Amino acid sequence: MPDTQHLLLFIAAGWLLNLTPGPDVLYIVSNSLRSGAKAGVVAGLGITAGCFVHIFAAALGVSALLATSATAFTVLKYIGAAYLLYVGVKILLAKAPQDTPDLMAAAAAAKPRDLKAVFIGGFLTNVLNPKVAIFFLAFVPQFIAPDTGNKALAFVLLGVIFNINAIPVNSGWAFAAAWMARRDTVRRGMHWLDRAAACMFIAFGLKLALSDNPSR
Repeated sequence: MPDTQHLLLFIAAGWLLNLTPGPDVLYIVSNSLRSGAKAGVVAGLGITAGCFVHIFAAALGVSALLATSATAFTVLKYIGAAYLLYVGVKILLAKAPQDTPDLMAAAAAAKPRDLKAVFIGGFLTNVLNPKVAIFFLAFVPQFIAPDTGNKALAFVLLGVIFNINAIPVNSGWAFAAAWMARRDTVRRGMHWLDRAAACMFIAFGLKLALSDNPSR
């Protein structure tokens, strides 16, 4: 484990990275806007679960395989890109809500999203992105001292710390988006926000599909 100074630096860097918008943040925000803070928090927990997969895979050497094998990286890349495109198209084709003078009543009457599906969606959004695996492989070892005895254990412990620290950040995104959804101007434009989120998911999917292995 790093000393206190390097550990605090690791935590601060992790927070900054989790504040950076990407497919994970977009998934949390879009669920919070449409279904409330609870759905956003659950989406964040699903993403956290996906990160744990990458952490243990990296400790076992799977991420190293993705970094060095063009075939393995490409297969997972296209699966992840296809899933992001699917999410975007699904939102894009969703039926627009009917105009109503009582938007709060309409929102209350709407069928709540299945939280299990939200969790699984967050999990898949993260775990099917090979760039997350490469990120952990590149980021975490920088904070492991060369003389550390069990580097795999140190990697897992730092990965767990990174994940735990990400939970309040992800929850913050969820509550901020849910607060925005209560504003009249945001509620009136919810249909267009959904369309914007759909286009961003599609853009992230295309970007992932066209990306090269970072190790090249």
